[in-house]
Amino acid sequence: MPVHFPRVAVLLAAYNGMQWIEEQLASILAQTDVDVTVYINIDPSTDGTEAWCAASASRHSNVVVLPPAGRFGGASRNFFWLLREVDFTDFDFVAFADQDDLWHPDKLSRGIDAINVKGVDAYSSNVTAFWPDGRACLLSKAQPQVTWDFLFEAAGPGCTYVFTQALAKALKASMFDHWHALQAVSLHDWFCYAFARSHGYRWFIDPSPSMNYRQHERNQVGANAGLSSLVARYKTIHDGWWFHQVQLITHLVGQAEGTFVRGWIQLGRLQLVRLSWSAWKCRRRLRDKAFFFCICWATALIGTRTK
Repeated sequence: MPVHFPRVAVLLAAYNGMQWIEEQLASILAQTDVDVTVYINIDPSTDGTEAWCAASASRHSNVVVLPPAGRFGGASRNFFWLLREVDFTDFDFVAFADQDDLWHPDKLSRGIDAINVKGVDAYSSNVTAFWPDGRACLLSKAQPQVTWDFLFEAAGPGCTYVFTQALAKALKASMFDHWHALQAVSLHDWFCYAFARSHGYRWFIDPSPSMNYRQHERNQVGANAGLSSLVARYKTIHDGWWFHQVQLITHLVGQAEGTFVRGWIQLGRLQLVRLSWSAWKCRRRLRDKAFFFCICWATALIGTRTK
């Protein structure tokens, strides 16, 4: 009898990706014990990405390039469009893919096994970051989930995410309801994690890496490692971007009226001080809890540039 593998829709956002996309697509098509269809949406590019992807789709029946839809200007809007436009009816699972990584051969099957065995609705994992000079390091995102982490951070890189069909359809429905406001969300992986957790979906973060996470100068969001990364993240907070995203995502996932959130959502000085004392249940990693506490106090004292 023929073996029926789980059917997975892989959503790949591309933009000027000719340096890496061929290697990445090969790693996706080589996934074991799954039936994969790759849907590619391309932000208008200047390096031949569109032509190469069209040629790949002509050679592979399980590679589909979405029709041109104008400029998206960032990965988040590109992924939201993929979630909106791809029909998941015939698929068991949905996964995200960046154009420049390298997937382990069992990335999807391992994620699906975890979803089935643990009885959860979504999967993400640690990754191994690697640089052109040969450096590599494990990026750990698998600390225990806490009560409110989903309002303040993602579950790790979105390119590790795997969803059940039911969760993917719920995400799609919510996106249609909030499509205009959603365009201001900068990080699709943060929003998807927040939506899932706030609506009672269960999520597993795997401590084992499932892919090699390429680092280069054009990463929209790179590895959160080292002092320079910490400084860069402080700048986004001082500029007002991070707290604005917290407010926006909190409203979009329907959490703004809860007792805990009402205590700080306006982000006034006293509210930020109050929020700082909840740092232990707002971030997963110990270092990030401490950073969160300090940022709340610093912002309360000196504000942000947008205020």
